Amino acid sequence: MASLLQILGVLSALVTSGYSLSCTHCASTSDSCTGTSIPCPSGSVCGAKYTETWAQGTVVSKVYEKSCVQQDQCDKKGSMGLPNNGRMKMGISCCTSDQCTPPLPSLPKDSSVFNGLTCRSCMSADSNWCYTSDTMQCTGDENMCLLWTTKASGPITASTAIRGCATKSICDLASQSISVEGAKAETKLICTNGSTGLQKGFYLPIMICIFFLKLLI
Repeated sequence: MASLLQILGVLSALVTSGYSLSCTHCASTSDSCTGTSIPCPSGSVCGAKYTETWAQGTVVSKVYEKSCVQQDQCDKKGSMGLPNNGRMKMGISCCTSDQCTPPLPSLPKDSSVFNGLTCRSCMSADSNWCYTSDTMQCTGDENMCLLWTTKASGPITASTAIRGCATKSICDLASQSISVEGAKAETKLICTNGSTGLQKGFYLPIMICIFFLKLLI
């Protein structure tokens, strides 16, 4: 459980070309990092993304990243309810000058209040598909059902899938795939309102798991 949650505990957003600011690009498993300067796309600012992944009430993964972020993603936070009492919480903060360091992002508070939504619940560490009759009751602002699939290729190969609950802010993240030193990762995040019909589909790029972090630091 913990190893798959570590794989799922890393989120990152990139956007298309068009120069504006220059921002530090780095990642670590602490609450700070140092790295190289990269030009940002037009309409982007310097952002910090912080993610914690929990299993059975214990933190199993912490990831901090600085990079270019779309301005409409600033000061956002969200969470995902995962199978077997797991949860991933993410926050994004921003600043607006060259090479600036954003404040440490805040994470959403846990909620044990059921919101009436029930979602399918499953995980697969070796396939980009999972489906079972298991369900989970969603809590707090996690009012969307998700199917999150990841495929990585290159030096690191992996396919994962997960179903669970998510906040709309998690579902709204969308951008290109990411490529790091020959390793590529692409994730498809599909969110629904709990009915059988598809409400939204997004492609969310990630630097997949701690292995990708080792390529960056």
